[in-house]
Amino acid sequence: MLAETRPDAVFNLTPAPAHGPVNLRILEAGAHLYSEKPIAGSIAEADRLIETARARGLLFQAAPATAVTRRFRWLGEIVGSERFGRRSLVVGHTADPGPAAWREYTGDPTPFYGPGVGPVFDHGVYRLHGMVALMGPVRRVQAMGAIGVPRRVVRGGPLTGRTFDVTAPDHVLINLEFASGGLGQLLSSFGTASTLAPWLELHFERASISFPGDQYGKDSAASIYVDDDSPHGLEGWTHDVLPPPPEEALPVVETGVVHFVAGLRGEETPALGAEQARHVLDVVLKAYESIADGDSHATETSF
Repeated sequence: MLAETRPDAVFNLTPAPAHGPVNLRILEAGAHLYSEKPIAGSIAEADRLIETARARGLLFQAAPATAVTRRFRWLGEIVGSERFGRRSLVVGHTADPGPAAWREYTGDPTPFYGPGVGPVFDHGVYRLHGMVALMGPVRRVQAMGAIGVPRRVVRGGPLTGRTFDVTAPDHVLINLEFASGGLGQLLSSFGTASTLAPWLELHFERASISFPGDQYGKDSAASIYVDDDSPHGLEGWTHDVLPPPPEEALPVVETGVVHFVAGLRGEETPALGAEQARHVLDVVLKAYESIADGDSHATETSF
């Protein structure tokens, strides 16, 4: 395809373990690239991709597009203004049964429950991209993992009724220490039936912002608690808060596609850099190293 059609740009939607080598082929062919997550399978592989894109003058961006959604641009504006004081803590959740339970899923869900994919690379990465966009680079990672549901049954698609063993942690808890001094925590799971935990909470010195709604809904509202005990201050919770207009045009996946194309056309400044995706990959890899040896691990990268 690359040799015969010589495309201007490519979206890499191949399975996660193939992203590194496929991305390299695309960049070596001289095509601009938007890669689904993760960007690669190792830091060294990601380094080579970034250098190849730089040497050839190619736009190289990576999913997820969390940071360019209207919601996270709004949160970034709040962080930058410091009107609630310093940000100090972020907590995120992605907890559901995973693709084996999705009756509309037509593919083979079994790789999502084994090494190289799992709940963090598939879903938790959305939270991690949002966290580092708001809190900055991660300095240190500590994690624990376990298999909560050892055997699964496929509920949808051509493999309906097939059973398989879970071979990698389907519960992963990650603690993060940011270079800014703030802390973070992520629960990423394919071993829960569901959850009512907020999918994101961001805490400042004088306020907390919580998202209790549907983690996949592009228009999920926030609840904001302001700690203001001045005589005319507003103290307490305000619910159903949405970012200022315009409304979110598209869900996060489609937002990334549109942003990439706009960057190629010179209509937007690219904001989904491969360096940030490499850093999130670094965080995830360090989390699994921590699960394996029980130690905390310093990251190797920044952005």
